[in-house]
Amino acid sequence: MTSDVPIRYLSKDSLARRTLLPNDIIIETAGGAPGRPTGRTVLVTDRLYKASDLPLTCASFCRFLRINHSIAEPAYVFWYLQYLYAKGEMWTHQVQHTGVARFQYIRFANSIEIPLPPVPVQRAIAHFLGAIDEKIALNHLTSKTLEEMGNAIFKHWLIDLEFPNEEGKPYRSSGGEMRFSEELSREIPAGWEAKPIDEIANFLNGLALQNYPPENDTDFLPVIKIRELRHGVSRSSDRARPNIPNEYIVDNGDVLFSWSGSLEAAIWASGKGALNQHLFKVTSTAFPKWFYYYWILHHLPEYRRIAEGKATTMGHIQRHHLKSSLVLVPDDATLQRMDKMQAPIIDKLIQTGVESRGLSRIRDMLLLKLMSGKIRVPVGVG
Repeated sequence: MTSDVPIRYLSKDSLARRTLLPNDIIIETAGGAPGRPTGRTVLVTDRLYKASDLPLTCASFCRFLRINHSIAEPAYVFWYLQYLYAKGEMWTHQVQHTGVARFQYIRFANSIEIPLPPVPVQRAIAHFLGAIDEKIALNHLTSKTLEEMGNAIFKHWLIDLEFPNEEGKPYRSSGGEMRFSEELSREIPAGWEAKPIDEIANFLNGLALQNYPPENDTDFLPVIKIRELRHGVSRSSDRARPNIPNEYIVDNGDVLFSWSGSLEAAIWASGKGALNQHLFKVTSTAFPKWFYYYWILHHLPEYRRIAEGKATTMGHIQRHHLKSSLVLVPDDATLQRMDKMQAPIIDKLIQTGVESRGLSRIRDMLLLKLMSGKIRVPVGVG
């Protein structure tokens, strides 16, 4: 959860006042994007706090709030700030003098009043919403574990070549029959072959979807860009007409690969959307989904090195890089044996992602209704 968070060094004078504690609320004060204002918030939960071996602080583009526990439940305040953001209230506190949008925190703090029901009611609301959020977090951990499991099997069988032989022993280390592959400059199992990755799957580039605007405000598809792929969720404010060619429509279970910017690959599980340019939708009629997905992941470090070497603002790879990326294709019997192990993992991975998306929608709907007073949570919950 915190493995890719940067490390900062603080002076002793500022260490105490800038070190985060459980139940602190981090609020974004700079950044934003078209269609997304600043003012997003994060609650420092016990899970988040304990995920780091080092003390936590917030970046220079953030502030943190420490709630008086005798007056308000921190988690309730966090959810109320989420409510304000969902309603679009944060737009009124945003200013943009340069290319970076900034959140007018002082104005916000002096003008926003948070209604505080009795503390037991605050706790009940926070517990109710937090329980859904906790389930989503557990689903994310499950998805990560499933992908790591599938990737470990893939590497053991197709990279290390230690798939079980007829006697159940590791193939290569047990003296399985091998042949030398000129393409790979290494020995591979007899009956296997090397192929370019673009021969085992079709890489369909997305459309310039600004050329396909929706005809009204009700019939549209959200545009899936690199940002959505990176975060695994569609919150795009960009829209495209729903009747684009069917092959450019993304749905649950599709393999997506961004070939420029931050090169990412993922199995999509956040509902229908329109495939934007700079993204490949990867399909195959000859090989199962897990096969080409894990081979893309295997080649990603190489693709990222290529992209980093480009003298452009947004690094990228090209079609010829796919042609030069070789994959090892096993015989049909081995592929079928492996599919019996991998297919259920991929199915569960997609199912878990779809469930998380459904829970997120339920949580967001309940947030609006709970904070507006349209529905109530029985006191005593939590």
